[in-house]
Amino acid sequence: MIVCLCNRVSDRDIRHAVQVHGVRDFEVLKDQTSAASCCGCCHDCAREVFDAACQTADGKLGSTAPAHG
Repeated sequence: MIVCLCNRVSDRDIRHAVQVHGVRDFEVLKDQTSAASCCGCCHDCAREVFDAACQTADGKLGSTAPAHG
């Protein structure tokens, strides 16, 4: 789905930035994708998609770590 209409940034673009490029800061995401950088109407939605993508990516990283114990 398109999250940012002004700059045609999709939820896939946001997830790609997190998963492939390792973006974990919303301001960096805005710089790299231009999401939420124009009129601001998509800010909350873009932030929700970004936060969910970070949680998913961090969960995947955590699940591959060896168990200690």
